[in-house]
Amino acid sequence: MFRLRGHHLLCLPGYRGMGYSPEYVANMTRLHQALRQSPNTEIVLVEGPDDLCKKFPNYLPYHCEDTNIYQRDAAILAQLGVAIGEHVAWGELEKAIAQNMIPNDIHTLCHTCSWRSYGVCVEGLEDIRSGKGLYIVE
Repeated sequence: MFRLRGHHLLCLPGYRGMGYSPEYVANMTRLHQALRQSPNTEIVLVEGPDDLCKKFPNYLPYHCEDTNIYQRDAAILAQLGVAIGEHVAWGELEKAIAQNMIPNDIHTLCHTCSWRSYGVCVEGLEDIRSGKGLYIVE
């Protein structure tokens, strides 16, 4: 079981092994690959910092508590039709993403995210919508 906040549900499909620090990347890769290999893994939807935020490096400005991040979380959860506190299998969340998100939503919902410019989030969302699932990170 993993604890995830709303916007990380859209970060995961775009994840390609890049991150804020080696420790963050190792944590994100472990979680990402666990979900890719076991889509029945249970996710608890949380408000605020989650299992990915806990490895955010302390030498960078901590944005995990920023108001705009909470707003992004809420907008994404609402569009997916899920709520904080729900327990949902990752595979079900992938289905909700495929049914309720389009690639352009990344530009709208995540317009302030620095990772958006890499284009991997749109690519990842397209992969989810086409049934490919999460990218294999080596």
